[in-house]
Amino acid sequence: MTDTPADDLKPSFRSDVTVELVKHSAADSDVLWAARVSTAGEQSLEELTKDPERSKGLINYLMRDRHGSPFEHNSMTFFISAPIFVFREFMRHRVGWSYNEESGRYRELQPVFYVPGVDRKLVQQGRPGKYEFVAGSEAQQEIVERSMQESYIQAYERYQEMLAAGVAREVARAVLPVGLFSSMYATCNARSLMHFLGLRTQHELAKVPSFPQREIEMVGEKMEAAWAELMPLTYAAFNANGRVAP
Repeated sequence: MTDTPADDLKPSFRSDVTVELVKHSAADSDVLWAARVSTAGEQSLEELTKDPERSKGLINYLMRDRHGSPFEHNSMTFFISAPIFVFREFMRHRVGWSYNEESGRYRELQPVFYVPGVDRKLVQQGRPGKYEFVAGSEAQQEIVERSMQESYIQAYERYQEMLAAGVAREVARAVLPVGLFSSMYATCNARSLMHFLGLRTQHELAKVPSFPQREIEMVGEKMEAAWAELMPLTYAAFNANGRVAP
């Protein structure tokens, strides 16, 4: 996406996220040849041409007993577009991940902002460590939408004003809120993705409960769906063993 002339920029608002699998080298057979090299040496390469279904018991064993390194010999690269506050949580995941994000120093940032949809629960109840979110009222939904949109518009106007006056992009961007959409490429392997999913999604099969912010969970759900198609046996073993990364 190229920079747009300032006169044509009008703020837009989104309640969703974008996750696209743009490149991958990931299959259940990757787990098998990596695991079997310890006992079969160069003969483990034969696993590349075998049906992984014949060895799903080995994948489940590796997952159950937490032999994690065989799950690292694969790669998935995702293009993600989401609010900046999601990326700041995302980048706490460092082991097994690589990131490159859109830069506000080098391009004029586009006025796309996050506003929660009507299905986003707005009210937090309970004490830290033991709380839940419940649906907000129509009045709360209205004030969230109105307040966010007004704030975003004002912030972006000030950003444009500074750019028009010749202020550097890296200085002017300081007025923009974390609800601004950014974009990045994120590359991971199955083991690092499982660790991410264990923390950033809620699931009935999870042995260890997690309490992610809904917006990063939306990203996680889309990544999980793509991974499940690439490595169905590994994905099934992950779920069968409590969604704990090996």
